[in-house]
Amino acid sequence: MDNNHYNRKLKTFARAHRNDGTKAEIRMWCELLRNKKMLGYSFLRQRPIADYIADFFSKDLKLVIEVDGLSHQLEGQFEKDQIREKVLRMLGFNILRFTDDEVMHDIENVDRTIKHYIE
Repeated sequence: MDNNHYNRKLKTFARAHRNDGTKAEIRMWCELLRNKKMLGYSFLRQRPIADYIADFFSKDLKLVIEVDGLSHQLEGQFEKDQIREKVLRMLGFNILRFTDDEVMHDIENVDRTIKHYIE
């Protein structure tokens, strides 16, 4: 059975991330993704996949959604994000990225973008 490259070794770390989410992640979860609000699709928060933890993941869509905060602007982080995306794509996943600012100040566009991807 395919478990979407679930990495149980990161389970405790992922749980800690769920309990300490950013304001943008919490908003995305509460307003768009929780309880199948996104066109009836189920999403998981802080899902360990391979050697990474995806902010949000839909098994049915094979979709990873990342919400990037200030830490993604640090030197070297862009390159790490590119490697992460390449690995996840090689495993069969698609990735949508949003910044904290987009989620906090333009949630309507974030919603439209995700729906457009799904449709």
